[in-house]
Amino acid sequence: MAGHGTDEHPHGADRLCEAGDRVYSRAVRRGRVPRADAEAVPCLLELALLHPDPDDMDWLVPTSPQEVMTRLLRGVYDEVSASQRRMGSAVAAFEWYAGLGAHLSVAGTAADRSAIRVLDGLSRIQAAMDEATQACTTEVLTVQPGGIRPEHELTEGLHRALALRGRGVRMRDLYTHVARHGQGLLNYLELMGDAVQARTLDEVIDRLILFDRTVAFIPANADRTLALELRHPALVGFLATVFERLWRLAIPLTAPLPDTGIEGISNREQSIAALLAEGHQDAVIAERLGISVRTCRAHIARLSETLGAASRTQLGVRIAQVGLDGPPRPSGGAASLTIPDQESRSVR
Repeated sequence: MAGHGTDEHPHGADRLCEAGDRVYSRAVRRGRVPRADAEAVPCLLELALLHPDPDDMDWLVPTSPQEVMTRLLRGVYDEVSASQRRMGSAVAAFEWYAGLGAHLSVAGTAADRSAIRVLDGLSRIQAAMDEATQACTTEVLTVQPGGIRPEHELTEGLHRALALRGRGVRMRDLYTHVARHGQGLLNYLELMGDAVQARTLDEVIDRLILFDRTVAFIPANADRTLALELRHPALVGFLATVFERLWRLAIPLTAPLPDTGIEGISNREQSIAALLAEGHQDAVIAERLGISVRTCRAHIARLSETLGAASRTQLGVRIAQVGLDGPPRPSGGAASLTIPDQESRSVR
């Protein structure tokens, strides 16, 4: 058991300390307990006996005794010859807790797993992802925001991707256009072969992973140390629809990006111009397109130079005049930039 609670609570889920027993029993009877009640017993969170209430993060709800027992016994069976006494202890302990929480029926447990589960901490997230990977049989859909994928991120998920490929699972990944410039991603796709299809867009939604259209994972905070595991059919179906619509708009990674149709304006600068026209600040534009603020400002400077704008306000006017504030122009030859002067635009 990892974490600061190990030294103070050196035990497993089958033999709770006295303080942990009291708090968990109270949680089972009442359905939830304030987060403050569990501060003295971090073992309950580390053993996943309590987890944050998705409706109110100041409260903790108990994992049902049946689910805890199932999880525990799965590990016990892996080393049954050395763990028979521990298994018997676990069964006895959780039969007692099941009696306390009779209102948490098996049907209720299934409903809980089919709705929303808060995963607190990277180890919990990785364990849930590994479990979903093992159960996956058909397809995985992912959205990967940001720019060039760091090597460590690609390496962390490689074992899951290889396991899926080995079982014939098909994968489709959505990235931003900027990710095309990362050698690590190109190496990953070459390794995976035809098991993975990849497409890119100017910008995508936040990170999303869908397994077999039955379970989805999304971040629950900015630094991604909290995640939501979604099993409600309506939620998962909605996310799958969003993915499919983005997929249809995206460009295959093997295909070149379309020409903007405007001489001197790159595809990325066209995206930046459209976001500038919407009134976004540099930092927001950079985050949405997966580039650094410094790179974003360099593109804005080139836009200003190409469009002949001497100020930020004038740049907005020029963007509107050449149509960069609307949908992309169809490709088919670069258009010249003709910026009407004040006299030609005046009403006579």
